[in-house]
Amino acid sequence: MARRIECESDIAEGLADLVRLDPRFAPLVEAASPLPLRRAKAGFEGLAQTIVSQQLSVASARAIWARVAACYPDLCHDHIRAATEEELRACGLSGPKVRTLRAIAEAAAEGRLDFAFLDTAAPDEVHAMMTGVKGIGPWTADIYLMFHLGHADVFAAGDLALQEAVRIGFGLPARPGVRELSEMAAAWSPWRAVAARLLWSYYNAVKTREGVAV
Repeated sequence: MARRIECESDIAEGLADLVRLDPRFAPLVEAASPLPLRRAKAGFEGLAQTIVSQQLSVASARAIWARVAACYPDLCHDHIRAATEEELRACGLSGPKVRTLRAIAEAAAEGRLDFAFLDTAAPDEVHAMMTGVKGIGPWTADIYLMFHLGHADVFAAGDLALQEAVRIGFGLPARPGVRELSEMAAAWSPWRAVAARLLWSYYNAVKTREGVAV
């Protein structure tokens, strides 16, 4: 059974091990702690919220999701399948996000996206099922694994903020690409999801100090 992050003590244990595995994390821990737990609801509604929030500011994501939640309390795939495009766009959803929500709703209704299976599946099985649905890419699958399912050893190497945080925090001459960052993150196992939380928090702390809200 893959380890899950369920509480703050899991974060603390992971941070201690990360500093031991890679001492370059020590100043990042000092700059970015305490780290948020960032656990979110699993299932269709949780995945839908992640999709709605992608590539938006926190404020915009919250505002749009609030409208979605007001129109569709206890959101399930039947709600999305029954809604018209005009109704969904009225919530503030873009065309691509409407199409992705419809795709995951159809996949859930047909059993191609089985949330009960995802709850207990290994990370590679979760990735395979999720990315088999049009509109769900590796980043979305990684986010679902980390924050909705709580897997401790998952890392979104394609995330630009993580790449930039590693560049700044580790003093690299250039931002690492997906392959390079994946190789670096392999050394942080079994706590790669804690490393991701730390790097995201560090990136936010650095940008806030620079006067840029992220």
